[in-house]
Amino acid sequence: MSTLWSIYALKYAERNSRTRADSFLEDDHPAAPHGMDYFVWLLDSGERKILVDTGYDETEGLRRGRPILRDPATALNALGVSAEEIDTVIISHLHYDHAGGLTRYPNARFHVQATELSFATGPCMCDPSLRAPYTAEHVCHMVRHIFAGRVTFYKGDGEIAPGVTVHQIGGHSKGLQSVLVMTSSGPICLASDAAHYYENFHSRKLFPIVVDREEMLAGFSRIVELAGDAARVIPGHDPLVRERYPSFGRSGFVWKLA
Repeated sequence: MSTLWSIYALKYAERNSRTRADSFLEDDHPAAPHGMDYFVWLLDSGERKILVDTGYDETEGLRRGRPILRDPATALNALGVSAEEIDTVIISHLHYDHAGGLTRYPNARFHVQATELSFATGPCMCDPSLRAPYTAEHVCHMVRHIFAGRVTFYKGDGEIAPGVTVHQIGGHSKGLQSVLVMTSSGPICLASDAAHYYENFHSRKLFPIVVDREEMLAGFSRIVELAGDAARVIPGHDPLVRERYPSFGRSGFVWKLA
């Protein structure tokens, strides 16, 4: 029998001065307000804890004009977990808001798609629009972890632990990986930016940061296929996650998904 995991969403930042044009290509109401939440995710089997993505820190937030509400690494304390306890970190992709805390987990091994490292360090980064979501220092941190023997690479699907698998989903970035987690409620797919919002995959609406439209559309179908039910797909940035799942504890920024 597969190990069953609990999943916690920890919100560390938000952007409310956005419009639907920032979230959907060719939208019918591009000027309408459309907020965005930023999360990291903790998986807990009772015996083991896995972090999905590291968020970004205060310095990066100020540089990009997107301040954080709380430090993602210390936000884990609300669940009784310290950054030093985390020994496994899944990086969905290397965009600044998902891989901006790679130095905060001194005992962790990092799990990433080989395609993502190749993309983030290759000729495509000569193009300003393609490199915009990446921060050079974050990518360098990952390279340093490689040289320290702390990175495991995947090419497509892979198992992180019993009940936790990763699956490469193209479109938003070349090597983005979604995470499939077995829970007591059934399999749950943490889509990350394979779908920023529920509306992306429900209505097949493309997010504007896209390196391959065809792969992004295929990814919408793939994340639902992985979960077995669209209701068990968790988008990467949708404020509706906070409405659909119960808050956990008294911190005001943690929600339990399963």
